[in-house]
Amino acid sequence: MKKIEAVIFDWAGTTVDFGSTAPVQAFIEAFGKFGIVPTLEEVREPMGMPKWDHIHKMMQMDRIAGEWEQVYGSPWTRADVDQVYKVSEEAIMEILPDFAGPKPYVTDTVKMLRGRGISIGSTTGYTSEMMGIVAPAAAAKGYEPDVYITPDDVGGKGRPYPYMIFRNLEKLGVSSVAAAIKVGDTVADIKEGKNAGLISVGIVEGSSVMGLTEEEYEALPQEEKVTRQKNATETYFRCGADHVILNLSRLEELIDLIERR
Repeated sequence: MKKIEAVIFDWAGTTVDFGSTAPVQAFIEAFGKFGIVPTLEEVREPMGMPKWDHIHKMMQMDRIAGEWEQVYGSPWTRADVDQVYKVSEEAIMEILPDFAGPKPYVTDTVKMLRGRGISIGSTTGYTSEMMGIVAPAAAAKGYEPDVYITPDDVGGKGRPYPYMIFRNLEKLGVSSVAAAIKVGDTVADIKEGKNAGLISVGIVEGSSVMGLTEEEYEALPQEEKVTRQKNATETYFRCGADHVILNLSRLEELIDLIERR
């Protein structure tokens, strides 16, 4: 029987910040200060990537690139990406403390994993400076993984590169990639996990893929909830997820299934 030794979670949208709202607000505000109004779909498409890479990816989108050229009279440059990133970083640093609360089932999941002797790692698209705010705020509310690794810790090569996961495995002393699971709420999370050779799991409720706040999600009619859940599940499987769970209350059952195989 296979023994799972570690679960490596994402942060915003997976363990904290239902709907991954803080980064979305910061990106919209940053682009807005430069006269560009991105759609929610444009903002969420690169979610999970390092924040500079996220903005760079958005700048390459045809509509945004065209709007930038229309506003400024010339195509965007890397210096422009730097400027938008700087504004987004300032915006997110201001609001992060308000978006560090654990999602439903997180603290119970931590107790379950600790009880089974399973280590808790984490990767993120946040910088180390941002995590200096998020990690202690989350810990004060009951969520504290054994390890967190940021893109800064791996030379800026965050998701979908596998290096943050490898650093987790090293620090946690995991015996092999087969003994760990990656759980995340974005396409980039799934690709990161698969690139590292891990079983990769998408989480539906509160995810960036679904893109709803807790209030918006709970207000949906049941039929619409089911449709949104189905769409998110299909998105995860299309990008290579091994499993998809509705929320973290389903994680123990999944671990039991994996260990029996």
